[in-house]
Amino acid sequence: MEIEHIHPKDIEKRSMEIIESEMGDTSHLAPEEKLVVKRVIHTTADFDYRYNLKFSKDVVRHAKELLLNNAVIITDTNMAKAGINKAALDRLGCEIECFMADEEVAKTAKEKGLTRAVVSVDKAMKLYKGRNVIYVIGNAPTALIHIAELIEQKVFEPGLVIGAPVGFVNVIQSKELIKKCDVPYIVAEGRKGGSTVAAAICNAILYQIYDRNR
Repeated sequence: MEIEHIHPKDIEKRSMEIIESEMGDTSHLAPEEKLVVKRVIHTTADFDYRYNLKFSKDVVRHAKELLLNNAVIITDTNMAKAGINKAALDRLGCEIECFMADEEVAKTAKEKGLTRAVVSVDKAMKLYKGRNVIYVIGNAPTALIHIAELIEQKVFEPGLVIGAPVGFVNVIQSKELIKKCDVPYIVAEGRKGGSTVAAAICNAILYQIYDRNR
């Protein structure tokens, strides 16, 4: 096995070439969806995402419109927040928030016996109701379940839900709930996901709008 000698600036390009050559049949994906899948595979080296990532109709186009209209991104982990490209967000005039470390959220969660993720959703709803809100969930199925409840109750209607929690307890169920809601979604079916996957999905959409190399 020979070592490839690649200039550092070309490593990502070469990685994408390898991914493209190994993806196989992608006829079930629209071109803009394929770019999202490739970015997630680049992040995870897991080709299962060819089939695990599910997209509601025209969701990538819709997500771009939200981002071009000063969307607010709410994440359920600071890791996901850190992984989303800030230069692209700043250029588009978008905000990003994570309330998991908020003292008020922690206090309320303890008093009510809820997860911080659930209370964070409630805080975001109060602060940003009426705004273009994109929820990016990479860890907490409880947040995804609560978002689905709020949508079904017609209390809150986010512009987009990216559902990619990872794990075993209620993870699959939470994703299925979001897919049944009347809301644009990108969901990583099954147990796989995580903050890095959630961030990669966001970045893949941002990079379709904003060339970070400019």
